[in-house]
Amino acid sequence: MSKIEGLMRSHNCGELRAEHIDQQVTLCGWVNKNRDLGGLNFIDLRDKYGLTQLGFTEFKGDLEVLKKCHLESVIKVTGTVRMRPEAALNKKMPTGEVELAVSELELLSMSDINNIPFLPHGSVEATEDNKLKYRYLDLRTNKLQDMLKKRSEVTLEVRNTMASEGFIEVETPVLYKSTPEGARDYVVPSRVHPGHVYALPQSPQTLKQLLMIGGTDKYFQICKCFRDEDLRADRQPEFTQIDIEVSYATETYIKNLVTKLVKNLFSMKEGFDIPVMSFADAMRDYGCDKPDIRFGLKQYIVSDIFEGTDFGVFANAIKSGGMVKTMFVPASMGTFSRKILDGFVDVVKPHGGKGVAFFKVEGGKASGGISKFITDDVLSKLSGLEEGTEAGTWLFFADETSIVHASADALRRHLGKTLELCGDEYKFLWVNDFPLFEYDDGRFYAMHHPFTMVKEDQLETFMTADMTDPNGPLKDLCAPAYDLVCNGYEIGGGSVRIHNQEVQERMFEVLGLSEEEVKKQFGFFVEALKYGTPPHAGLAFGLDRLVMMLAKTENIRDVIAFPKTTTASDMMSSAPSVPAKEQTDELHFSFLKK
Repeated sequence: MSKIEGLMRSHNCGELRAEHIDQQVTLCGWVNKNRDLGGLNFIDLRDKYGLTQLGFTEFKGDLEVLKKCHLESVIKVTGTVRMRPEAALNKKMPTGEVELAVSELELLSMSDINNIPFLPHGSVEATEDNKLKYRYLDLRTNKLQDMLKKRSEVTLEVRNTMASEGFIEVETPVLYKSTPEGARDYVVPSRVHPGHVYALPQSPQTLKQLLMIGGTDKYFQICKCFRDEDLRADRQPEFTQIDIEVSYATETYIKNLVTKLVKNLFSMKEGFDIPVMSFADAMRDYGCDKPDIRFGLKQYIVSDIFEGTDFGVFANAIKSGGMVKTMFVPASMGTFSRKILDGFVDVVKPHGGKGVAFFKVEGGKASGGISKFITDDVLSKLSGLEEGTEAGTWLFFADETSIVHASADALRRHLGKTLELCGDEYKFLWVNDFPLFEYDDGRFYAMHHPFTMVKEDQLETFMTADMTDPNGPLKDLCAPAYDLVCNGYEIGGGSVRIHNQEVQERMFEVLGLSEEEVKKQFGFFVEALKYGTPPHAGLAFGLDRLVMMLAKTENIRDVIAFPKTTTASDMMSSAPSVPAKEQTDELHFSFLKK
């Protein structure tokens, strides 16, 4: 309880115990329950800290006022703490030994009980839409108050850890310049510059690099970022990022710093360290760059084993340049009926998969599914991939490479949940050595962002290789980039940055940006690189996702006070809304009607 004087209450509703008996106290809170037992009146008073039972046998006022104390009304009471009768003790309540004998009551705010959408502590669960529309009611629940508390604790720990390492917190602008970051910008029209807009930052990437150029040395910030992209349960249009940048830092320094921060946040034991896996190995073994390593179900590329197979699905995939991949589920982990196996198509379909082939093995013999295409030689080669394949189910994916990886990853995650393989622990992983580029639509794209450095031993190739050849040396270049993964979620990512003007110019050239485009979008940044730039590296955590994991929820909306829906709307305030004509006239813009 605060030591600062001036609150209307002397104690909170979860505070009173036997040691407070005979003390006069004042409480404030919501009416959680109101009971009239034929002349004996009781109210359970609630605030975020707990419940206290109120009794009214010593009340000095008119008991008629209790009829106005509807559920969720806010009241202030003063009285004396007394022991409950033996028969009325409630060992399930922290305050269950005592009650407050109320002498004075003030109704501070009466609830419209006849029209209240739902009771936050009622027995009937509100719908998700109602929870979002009346978020202020849902925020009264213990669940969401615990989430907000956890979020506050996380941000405090971040600030303490970063301060202990000599970092300073610097705020960067929210009204900024539109720069390509991989998603659409939210833009804000300028009144004083007709026809011009600000962009809300997708991340402070160029700004934090400019802070390094400006001599800040060690920077961090807990900042809002904005991306206009398709949403899902763990994504919001505005999100919070823990942004970190360090001058003269190596990849090793960033990883050691992050390991310390994660150890503190997740209360890991001494000796805690984070294993490392390359991007290529993660894609090969798990089909994604953020694998959940709490369980096995490793995948294997088996195109060579099925070379020349009579099974058309596999043969066609291999012939067209795709791949065949497999995953073995031991019988000790789980067995599957034909209905379940056929249902796997629904798991892979959203990822482009057309189905999941299978056969079962028991006592060294193949049966069911595609077993007629499984020769003794093929079975022997499959069995040699890992131990313990005498009994279980082989699952197969065949298609173009990206679809195979995505489908295998989706089914592995599905099995992790349905077979309850995940457990209740945190497993962290560094994924390293990401490709520097992706190739699509006849050009190269930066896999991370256009300010990511190339590996030092590949720099000469980067500076001289043919930019027009999609199968040339550029496709094999790697970045000193690193993602932090926990339980199948990417919770942070970063890289060593480009600090050399010529290397940055070459990067823009490879990405197909003309001199005019570079000057328009990044002219200020390219100019800054001319005047002495320290080598620097950084990383950004997704704070919302971090808190989501610590709070053990799978819905990111749970850890945000006022979240958006999956259509990027706020049901409570009805945002976004149509501006008044006076506003649009003043801002010199109009909407195009569709």
